[in-house]
Amino acid sequence: MVSDTWLGQRESVTMKTSSACFAEQTVASVGLIECKNLWKIYGEASKRAMTAIREHHLGKDEVRDKFNCVVGVADVSFSVQKGETLCIMGLSGSGKSTLLRHINRLIEPTSGEVWIGGRCATTLNVSELRELRSKAIGMVFQNMALWPHMTVLENVLFALRGRGMRKEAQMDAADRALETVHLEGWKNHYPDQLSGGMQQRVGLARALSIDPEILLMDEPFSALDPIIRRELQEQFIEVSRAMGKTAVFITHDLDEAIRIGDRVAIMKNGQIVQTGTPLEIINKPADDYVLAFVRGVGRLHMLTAETVMFPLTERTANEYSQSPALLTDERLPSVLDALMTWELVDVVTRDRKKVGTISRQGLLASIRSKLD
Repeated sequence: MVSDTWLGQRESVTMKTSSACFAEQTVASVGLIECKNLWKIYGEASKRAMTAIREHHLGKDEVRDKFNCVVGVADVSFSVQKGETLCIMGLSGSGKSTLLRHINRLIEPTSGEVWIGGRCATTLNVSELRELRSKAIGMVFQNMALWPHMTVLENVLFALRGRGMRKEAQMDAADRALETVHLEGWKNHYPDQLSGGMQQRVGLARALSIDPEILLMDEPFSALDPIIRRELQEQFIEVSRAMGKTAVFITHDLDEAIRIGDRVAIMKNGQIVQTGTPLEIINKPADDYVLAFVRGVGRLHMLTAETVMFPLTERTANEYSQSPALLTDERLPSVLDALMTWELVDVVTRDRKKVGTISRQGLLASIRSKLD
C-alpha cells in the first residue's frame, strides 16, 4: 500500500506549504488531485509572456506573435475526488496530454499549482517527487514502452526496482498485478509474442504493481482495434472500481469518455470549456464546440440505474426485498437484462445502501419521459 508519507491517514492533517503554495489544505476538504490555475507556455520567453498575459490579457495568437511562444495549457483548474475517474477529452492539440503530465510533473507548469493528497506537489524536491511517482502514481501511455528483451514478468518487475522490497514481495506484487489483468499465464512470454491488447494490459499491470492510489491514463487504448479497445475499457472499469483507484483518463473518443468517466472535461485551445457528468455533457453542451462532440449521441445511451429508478420514500427505505441489486451507475443494458428476469430490482450505492427501485413499468415511463 501507499505509504503514509503521501496518501494514507492524512484526512485530519492540515498541510503547511511553502510560499509557492500559500494555502493550507486538508484531504477531507479538497479532491485527491487538485490543479489550480495551471499555465504551460513553451518558448524561451515564456516567463515574460506569462507576465504579459496577466497584465494585458493577451490571447494565444498575440503570445505567439509577440513572444514566439506557444500556450499549451491556459489557466486550467479542476479536481478529482478519491475513487473517481475523470475523462479529459478534446481534439488533437487541445492540451489534454500536456495537462495530464503536469499531475506527476513530467511537465513543469509555467504557473499554477498541483496538489496530491493535500500536499503541494509543485514545490517538491527531486527525492520527494521521485517518491510521489514511485508510490502514489501509476501511468499508462498509448505507447506501452515495454522492454523487448524482457519477459512479461520482468517488465512488470522493472517498476518495482529500487523500492526497498524483498525479492519475494516483488514477485508477489507482480503476480497479483498480472492476475488482475488476466495475464498470469503469459508471464514468461516476450512482448513480441503478445497482441497489441495484451501488451497494453502488461502496461496496466506494470502501473498497478506498485499499488498506486492514482492512475494516469494517456490515450492507452486509442491505437487498438475497436473490439479489443472495448474489452480493455470494460476491464479498466472493473479493475479501477474494484481497487478503488482514482484516475485521470485522456481520450479523443466521446464514446470511451462516456463509458469510463464519472465526469468528463472537454478541452479546447488549452482550456477546459465544460466539465460535468456524461449525461450533463450530452444534455447541456456549453457551446457549439461541445455540441459538435455530442451530436448524434443518443440519450438512451447515457441512462443509468440511478437516472431511471424510483427513489425510496421514508416508508419504503427499510423494506426487505429479495430482488437483485444494481449499482447506481449501471447502464441501461444491464437494467434491461435484470428486468427480463425480475419484475423489480433494487438500486444500491457502492457501499450497498439501497436508494431506489426499478420496475418494468417504471422503466418504460422513465425512458418515455427522457425522449421528450
